[in-house]
Amino acid sequence: MQKVPVADAVGMTLCHDITRIVPGREKCRAFKRGHVIRQEDIPLLLDLGKKHIFIWDRQENLVHEDEAAKRLSLSAAGPGLILTEPNQGRVNLIAEYDGLFKVNVIQLNRINALEGIIFSTLHHSRVVAKGTVVAATRVIPLAIDEAVLRKAEDICGESHPLLAMQQFRPLQVGLITTGSEVYEGRIKDGFGSIISEKILPYGGTLLRQLIAPDDPGMITENIRRMVDNGAGLVLVTGGMSVDPDDVTPTGIRDTGAVVVFYGMPVLPGSMFMLAYYNNVPVCGLPGCVLFNRITSLDLLLPLLFAGEKINRSQIAGLGHGGLCAECPQCYYPECPFGKAL
Repeated sequence: MQKVPVADAVGMTLCHDITRIVPGREKCRAFKRGHVIRQEDIPLLLDLGKKHIFIWDRQENLVHEDEAAKRLSLSAAGPGLILTEPNQGRVNLIAEYDGLFKVNVIQLNRINALEGIIFSTLHHSRVVAKGTVVAATRVIPLAIDEAVLRKAEDICGESHPLLAMQQFRPLQVGLITTGSEVYEGRIKDGFGSIISEKILPYGGTLLRQLIAPDDPGMITENIRRMVDNGAGLVLVTGGMSVDPDDVTPTGIRDTGAVVVFYGMPVLPGSMFMLAYYNNVPVCGLPGCVLFNRITSLDLLLPLLFAGEKINRSQIAGLGHGGLCAECPQCYYPECPFGKAL
């Protein structure tokens, strides 16, 4: 690149975007890369604090910032991500559909440790809507060494993709409400409407709701019936504490399901159980789902609808950030709760 005084640059081609900032009002591109400098541009360039500009003088070992950002984005992007054209040296990656945004954090950190490259993302396993900007990349200099860029591309390729979207599956959800007091009509069930509302954002529909007494045999039978009837997810509510009459965990185990965990380091919602019966996730939900706005259920539902097979080590890691502050005004998911996922 050649550094040229603005006054001598008329007729030359700008090799980078130039930004105009009006404090508190806007940040925009005043001149686009490739613009041929005119005499009338000189006063505006000086007003922008530009006494010199850079003119591109291609060298074999250097890659322009726009091309570098494009190459890095293409190397990193997996399914469900759309790339924007470079703007002021930056390329954005945008969600193509609603789903779970996935990041290989270890690889991302290695890329950001390279000199002159930055890659910023939203949190791993973040629920995002179609059209959301989930990541952005650029290089710091106007041109970067080809060897450094190739190193970043190689890191992306080690376990491709670095970034991806997992689309939600429109699961039919079987709901089993336990409790002799509900079964006998002494009290009215409150779980049905809450669960219907929570599964709706992920494309879930309520297949059926069954009421069972505190009888592990009937709970087991109802779980099997739900799966046989096409449920892709079974939620069993109530009866999850250590009281003698709370037999929901026994009913889940007696199906022959493989239990991943019973009890997770998240509050509210620690008395949560996850098992897999014929590869269908079966969840035992604690009573706090009835009265707490956000619980452990809200952390796991997106993963289940995205088809992720949850393991015990993921749950163990939730202790860090797994305490809900129960703020008077809730901003979840725009808060630290559950971000260890």
